[in-house]
Amino acid sequence: MTAAFRLTDSTLRDGSHALAHRFRIEDVRAVVRGLDAAGVPVIEVSHGDGLGGSSFNYGFSATDEMELIRVAAEEAQHAKIAVLLLPGIGIKEDLVRAREAGASVARIATHCTEADISQQHIELAKELGMEAVGFLMMSHMIEPDHLAEEAAKMESYGADCVYVVDSAGAMTIDDARRRVATLKARLDCAVGIHAHNNLSLAVANSLAALEEGVDQVDGCTTGLGAGAGNCPTEVLVAACERSGYATGVDPMRVVEVADEVVRPLKPDQGVIDGDGLMLGYAGVYGSFLLHARRAAERFGIDTKEILLELGRRKVVGGQEDMIIDVAVELERRAAEAQAAG
Repeated sequence: MTAAFRLTDSTLRDGSHALAHRFRIEDVRAVVRGLDAAGVPVIEVSHGDGLGGSSFNYGFSATDEMELIRVAAEEAQHAKIAVLLLPGIGIKEDLVRAREAGASVARIATHCTEADISQQHIELAKELGMEAVGFLMMSHMIEPDHLAEEAAKMESYGADCVYVVDSAGAMTIDDARRRVATLKARLDCAVGIHAHNNLSLAVANSLAALEEGVDQVDGCTTGLGAGAGNCPTEVLVAACERSGYATGVDPMRVVEVADEVVRPLKPDQGVIDGDGLMLGYAGVYGSFLLHARRAAERFGIDTKEILLELGRRKVVGGQEDMIIDVAVELERRAAEAQAAG
């Protein structure tokens, strides 16, 4: 049976956030080998913040991402290897190197209102003979019509697919449905969805997107990812099979990868605690969670208060420096309140 959509597993990219970017070569080999054998058609590998993300601002990788990409491409017998690039974090030379290391899918990510900065990277991906995917992060922050306008820009640059990306895990089922439906109606290229699970809606939102004809869907094995995690690949596959959507992925094999390979890396993955829930409630970028927790400990502030204030300020990816500013401000307010009381 032909798959109803194409699944991309982002465990080795988005999952990097949950492990503070500590993936090892042996981890990549085991995950790629298992997912490839299970029939997963695309496997994404890179620093959690994309190519070039290994830095003081975003966290240093334990292993050079180009080496991880090379190992993944070497291990995969059928699956394509994808990489993520955020213009301004990664540069064109990083994409060239990733292509040389064996990547064949380039996912170019921008904030949902800044699609215009993706042009040179999408065009370069096509020149390199790669599949180009546009990634509109924090898609919950703008209305469907506006999102479609930004998606059309990416399509005009040559994107083969444009994604609705719920970076904060803030979308309800209706939010996901309306955005996917609008892009499907306005674009000629494929449409994808990347869901986070902060409100425990990642699988439901992905199924709603499938009802609207979405072409590509992302997951992470065990949900390993930023914030409270991503749409769990093994759960998504099982739910799709039960719902009549062919995935082309062996449900039993992908469960084995989840239980035997990925879950031992972070056994508590899948628990939506208060901080993870607050990301979705406040609409804050998922990768801010670990940074916010460190700031909370440093300044003696509740992580939830930091996340709520970041949400009120509508902070977006790339503004990680604001986390410290907010923590300092909250510490000052608390000290003033205590002195006044």
